Amino acid sequence: MAGKASVVFAHGLWADGSCFNKLIPTLQAEGHEVLSSQHGLDSLEGDVACVTRAINHVPGPVVLAGHSYGGTLITKAGIHDRVGALVYIAALGPDEDETSQQEQAKFPPTPVFDHIEIADGRIWLRESGIGDFCGDLPAEEQKLVLATGAVPVADLFDQQVPGTAWRTKPSWYIVANNDRTVNPDLERAAAERMGAKTYAVDSSHVPMLSHPDYVLDVIRDAAMTLES
Repeated sequence: MAGKASVVFAHGLWADGSCFNKLIPTLQAEGHEVLSSQHGLDSLEGDVACVTRAINHVPGPVVLAGHSYGGTLITKAGIHDRVGALVYIAALGPDEDETSQQEQAKFPPTPVFDHIEIADGRIWLRESGIGDFCGDLPAEEQKLVLATGAVPVADLFDQQVPGTAWRTKPSWYIVANNDRTVNPDLERAAAERMGAKTYAVDSSHVPMLSHPDYVLDVIRDAAMTLES
């Protein structure tokens, strides 16, 4: 449908593009062109390049939405001239002089980090930690999340590339009040620093899976500002 904003999604750690599957069909039915970046968490530069390719492949204007570490990616890739709105979902949003780890280290660690291991140069989420990641999903969905999640290189959060899109682009932020993966206080501070239009939901780290209708409403709000 003419005049509809496109939507591009960026996933985070221990996830892949399918983590937005409860949002994509509805957005498509409402006339939006949608792409979910499939990046391998091999490097920040490579992941940003994947998101940028997705932006290049859809018509503008674009709502760029990122979950968790995907917030770092939209912060970097969102400087693209056809991105008109940023939506952060329980996400990081480092400033120009911060890495993802430096932003995260400003707040106490969350329980999920008691359930990780490094093997083959990657940071793996143990099965014992899935409840801290997505504990408000049914058990079957939790197992699916664990089985389909991409696994990051160990130094991913220490890597840096330029770009701070939220400095110049309007932003929306969904705080997950019950998050045990990204500290909710970090989320609130990030949203305040961005000057984002801020929402809060009683969710685990994955509100797009546990509260998809809520997240859809925020994305619609962002999209409408580009379609008027």
